[in-house]
Amino acid sequence: MNRHWLRHWLRRICNSAVWSISICNALLLPLPTSAQPDTLRLTLDECITMARRQSVDAAVALGELRSAYWQWRSYKADLLPEVSLQGTLPSYNKRYSSYQQADGGLSFVRNDYLGLDGALHVTQKLWPTGGTLSVESSLDYLHQTGGGMGSSNQFMSLPVAVTLSQPLFGVNRLKWDRRIEPLRYREAQARFLTATEQVAMQAINLYFGLLMAGEQVNIARQNLQTAEKLYEVAQAKRRMGTISQNDVLQMRLDVLTARSALTNSESLRQARQFALRSFLDVEADIMPVVPEASALGLHLDYEDVLAHALENNALATTMRRRQLEAEYAVASASANRQSINLYAQLGYTGNADNLGGAYRNLLSNEVVQVGVTIPLLDWGKRKGQRKVAESNRDIIQGQLRQQSQEFRQNIFILTEQFNNQAEQLRIACEADTIARRRYHTNVETFKIGSISTLELSNAKTAKDEARLGRIQQLYNYWLYYYQLRSIALWDFERGCSLSMEAEMAE
Repeated sequence: MNRHWLRHWLRRICNSAVWSISICNALLLPLPTSAQPDTLRLTLDECITMARRQSVDAAVALGELRSAYWQWRSYKADLLPEVSLQGTLPSYNKRYSSYQQADGGLSFVRNDYLGLDGALHVTQKLWPTGGTLSVESSLDYLHQTGGGMGSSNQFMSLPVAVTLSQPLFGVNRLKWDRRIEPLRYREAQARFLTATEQVAMQAINLYFGLLMAGEQVNIARQNLQTAEKLYEVAQAKRRMGTISQNDVLQMRLDVLTARSALTNSESLRQARQFALRSFLDVEADIMPVVPEASALGLHLDYEDVLAHALENNALATTMRRRQLEAEYAVASASANRQSINLYAQLGYTGNADNLGGAYRNLLSNEVVQVGVTIPLLDWGKRKGQRKVAESNRDIIQGQLRQQSQEFRQNIFILTEQFNNQAEQLRIACEADTIARRRYHTNVETFKIGSISTLELSNAKTAKDEARLGRIQQLYNYWLYYYQLRSIALWDFERGCSLSMEAEMAE
């Protein structure tokens, strides 16, 4: 009994001495690489924020949003009054031209004149009727020389003229555009937000890929150390004759396998390190930090997620836009059976040989035109066009119903997966905690010689597998969460829409 306790205390003293020497050696070593400026310690939130600001995918999404924004601005500007100035400054003509006399004969006369003209137009599109209303003011000047009458000056003024151009019984394109274009711009905003969330998901993939590769390197290194120790123990037992040569060779093979696994895992970590650095456009090496589930305990309701998705998602807006475009195509084909256009102009005009006289004694200037185009025999061409438009509308409606069903189904599946993943993450976290506690207990037990190295190796492997399992469940949790964010375009943690990000980007 006394020998047993003496052996126990001697082992404790030796272990303490070994740990003391290890601590002294560690204090004499240089600082770790985390203190070096070429290593960037990055959390998951910081990685996502950096990806949204610096990645190429985010820049492409922002460029597409800006293009859609200026297209929307151009559409709105097209509905406002347009002011334009037209003119010919100058037009000089000196040549012979044919002239028909009273008796029907032709002769050539010489023309020598200088002409100037200018007009100011204010045009406004009338979206309720689809017509165009314009106000015009113009002035023409003609200076003619040569011939028997000498030189002369002529001025013709149009101080004001109001013109209306109105299609009758036709499709009002402006009115349809007022319904379609806002949806198109809203669709572009939703696509931008979805693209930014996809950038976040790509960052999550690369971040957890590097994190998992780093853990695999640690596991491979620990397995190699365990295999080397087991090989030393096997050699000692072989010298004592307690095991066979075959077992020793198997232990040696395990060492070689562990070294190969360490080399492969280090190569994989370097490749994933390069992929994440390229995606974030940074030069420093990235040290990922194991994230925690800050939204843990959040339970999402399918109806709530679906309501946000139907309101914000680009697919829902696209379905409404395609429905309107199909109806517009049918309306255009139906209105193509006849064409009636009204053109009316009302104003005043004057003519004199001087500028002031051209604006006195004004005369009325009135023009009314009604253009009619009615097909009498087209062999059913316009009817066919209308039927094609109606068939396309029915096809689109069927496709939209199918897309709507798939859209709702995907949201339901993702919501259930996310809610289930929270429980899976709790289980993985508890398993990780238990495996680490078990490993530390086995380490203490191994120090006093109560368990074998094989049992310690098994506990270490279980600890590493539980650690990788926790990281995998964390990855699944955040991936499901951001997939739901990208569909609903809603921040479920803060309870607000993601539309403000699009406004800030503009």
